[in-house]
Amino acid sequence: MSVKTLKIDGIDVAIEEGASILQAAREAGVTIPTLCHLDGVTDIGACRLCMVEIAGTPRLFPACVTQVAEGMDISTNTPKLQEYRRMVVELLFAEGNHVCAFCVANGNCELQDVAIEVGMDHSRFPYRYPDRKVDNSHQRFSIDHNRCILCTRCVRVCDEIEGAHVWDVAQRGENCYIVSGLNQPWGAVDACTSCGKCVDACPTGAIFRKGETTGEKERDRNKLEFLVRAREKREWTR
Repeated sequence: MSVKTLKIDGIDVAIEEGASILQAAREAGVTIPTLCHLDGVTDIGACRLCMVEIAGTPRLFPACVTQVAEGMDISTNTPKLQEYRRMVVELLFAEGNHVCAFCVANGNCELQDVAIEVGMDHSRFPYRYPDRKVDNSHQRFSIDHNRCILCTRCVRVCDEIEGAHVWDVAQRGENCYIVSGLNQPWGAVDACTSCGKCVDACPTGAIFRKGETTGEKERDRNKLEFLVRAREKREWTR
């Protein structure tokens, strides 16, 4: 396989053809914030936090789904990108009902971490306070749509790793929400194996284990990484 050479924030990088800019940045030790990216599942560019600038074009490109090309000169942390990312995070907070003070993921939330990283301490946009539901019908887990940022990690983990296809996205635009089964209560979906991978994949407190209270949500992200590696290399010991 051929190798592509490029620059990322002035750092020379050589990486195999077909790799994404996000992969190349990690090879170079450059951190690009993400929320929808999850190692081991397909990238879709949903959160738009990983946008980067490429010399020669005024467009911004999502690093997770843009393949590297020979001679690219990429910038990942310009003032323009800093302002853009801060705006994206502000919009995520404004469009949902993210009350960190009593969220199960408080202190262990990737949305919180990204907000700190981009310097967001308030939202310039009016809060929408949407009327969203909580589904407690499952025996072991719950989903609180108020905290969902539509990253679709749960959808992709359930489809690509567990193979149960429990989750999907319903509606369009501002009315989008994560749906279980054929728009059924989660507990009524026979396809669900109760594996908990969606809980471990969720970056916020939207999907959680019953019985968890403020700040108690913990993820076993190593379990997802182990399953991906095991299937690729047929190494079934942890």
